Amino acid sequence: MKTNLKELLEFPCSFPFKVMGLAQDELVDQVVEVVQRHAPGDYTPEVKPSSKGNYHSVSITITATHIEQIETLYEELGKIEIVRMVL
Repeated sequence: MKTNLKELLEFPCSFPFKVMGLAQDELVDQVVEVVQRHAPGDYTPEVKPSSKGNYHSVSITITATHIEQIETLYEELGKIEIVRMVL
C-alpha cells in the first residue's frame, strides 16, 4: 500500500528542505528568495560545503500550511539555475 506525503503530514508543520547546488555565493540568497515567496518568514539557512567544495547544501525548514505549498517549493527551488537537487 502506497502512502503519500499528504497523508503523513498534519498541517501546519515544520518541513525541511535540503537544496544542493553549485558553490556560488548567490545560492543561499536565491533559495531564501524562493522560500520567502511561498512561505514568508525569518530564515537562517544552514550551509555545508561538499568534500571537494564544488557544491553547497542549503538546509532550510519552513512552517508548511498545505501540501501544495511543499510541492510548489520543490518545483520552484528546482528551477534555480545553479541548483542540482532538492531533497
